[in-house]
Amino acid sequence: MSRLLIIDDDQDLCAMLSEYLNAHEHEVSCRHTGTSGLEAALNLQPDMVLLDVMLPELNGFDVLRQLRSKSRVPVLMLTARGDEIDRVLGLELGADDYLAKPFSHRELVARIQAILRRISPAQEPTGALVLHAGSMQAEFYNTAVDLTAAEFRVLNVLYGNAGEVVDKNAICEQAFGRKLHPYDRHIDIHVSHIRKKLADINPIESIKTIRGSGYQLLVHHAS
Repeated sequence: MSRLLIIDDDQDLCAMLSEYLNAHEHEVSCRHTGTSGLEAALNLQPDMVLLDVMLPELNGFDVLRQLRSKSRVPVLMLTARGDEIDRVLGLELGADDYLAKPFSHRELVARIQAILRRISPAQEPTGALVLHAGSMQAEFYNTAVDLTAAEFRVLNVLYGNAGEVVDKNAICEQAFGRKLHPYDRHIDIHVSHIRKKLADINPIESIKTIRGSGYQLLVHHAS
């Protein structure tokens, strides 16, 4: 069951969509302002966000702009504004698809399923990530990843503990043989660079930040 977040100020529409999507095996949460929607998108970590453009407090484009600075969660824009300039702006800001109101519920479900299939690592039978320790090379979805030696060492630690949370100090000790100094941000910077390089190949969520703990590699090992 996928977890969906609907950000729309039309509470009747949200209730109707929630009932329909629940019947199609989606767990739905709703928020009705741009501010609360952005907070939920970052904290609830849904599998996908359905985002309206016309919202109080923050409009949908502002929500998407801020969300994309921190998350690669798939976003389907929902709006009554069908102008081409709005569609183009949404896609340029990082939306995965665009659906203008009014829309059929069947089309909405089809769009959601298509996006989730496209970004799901489970759809890759050979796996997602391969690391070659001897040559310090990595492949992601059969594409070479251009990592520095330091980035490879950090990713290799996460790779060896895939699915588990690894604290920053453990990453530093295993990757570089030393303890992490207070206020030292170099592990965060390496992880940020790795995330971007992986996202350039496939924009799934690859490394999850666990606040106060460390990082968790989410993508599958190749078999």
